[in-house]
Amino acid sequence: MSTILITGADLAPQAQALLAGHELVYAGKTPTEESLVALCRAHDPVAIIVRYGKIGAAVMDAAPALKVISKHGSGTDTIDKVAAQARGIEVVAAVGANAAAVAEQALALLLACAKSVVELNARMHGGHWDKATHKSLELGGRTIGLVGLGAIGLRFARMADALGMRVLGFDPFARNLPDYVQSVDLETIWREADAISLHCPLTDDNRGLLNAATLAQCKRGVIVVNTARGGLIDEAALLESVRSGQVLAAGLDSFAVEPMTAGHPFQHEPNFVLSPHIGGVTSDAYVNMGVGAAKNLLQVLARASAAAH
Repeated sequence: MSTILITGADLAPQAQALLAGHELVYAGKTPTEESLVALCRAHDPVAIIVRYGKIGAAVMDAAPALKVISKHGSGTDTIDKVAAQARGIEVVAAVGANAAAVAEQALALLLACAKSVVELNARMHGGHWDKATHKSLELGGRTIGLVGLGAIGLRFARMADALGMRVLGFDPFARNLPDYVQSVDLETIWREADAISLHCPLTDDNRGLLNAATLAQCKRGVIVVNTARGGLIDEAALLESVRSGQVLAAGLDSFAVEPMTAGHPFQHEPNFVLSPHIGGVTSDAYVNMGVGAAKNLLQVLARASAAAH
């Protein structure tokens, strides 16, 4: 019986059922490279399902039988894809499995920023009634700029369109866009968007995409939402922009370093709405991502087996 290593503490029962012919080994919620190397040496898995931690060359080299690395979700930036390709190991992702969940989180963060949900809630609990002094922002008729038009970005675009927003989108790989998404370059997004939401993978080319220079090009009072990857934003520049009022508010679900440590400069800052990278973590997405990851790796193993015969 071949082994599949899961870099997490659990997997949806529906996904386990699909993998019934294999032995499943769990690495726990905080796997280190050392622990993953040790598990690979002990079990020599044919496949790894990646939930937490990073998969680099050392882990791959510890598993000679490894044929496929399957991401429990859509972002593969924690997998060294160059090292995998050099070793003939396929990397697959459950693209779209958590699209609804992440798009809804992006919308929740956008609305929380525009409507001061967190601040007003705290004021109300403190016994205040700010009806005479508070004005929230209306999103209808305003422009949202989306960076990334994959499954999540397009889902979010549909929601923004339903709110009556004008939707601008940048994605060099997107084809056949719906008529309510206007394809533009990044400069147009910086210049025209009242709110910007990031939905692209993190690559060497777009690291720090939102930085002091690009934030300065944006409209004063822009809202920034990030449910993608923390590395897309220069966090020091964003902090400065929020403090100066260049950015009205930031709704963030991902951060440069995770988990966020105590004393992070975003903590206790007004106009930051924060969530702990749980955009894709719903009971439905958990099942969808597990099933997607399982089906993807089984397809690769079936192809490998057919090629061997």
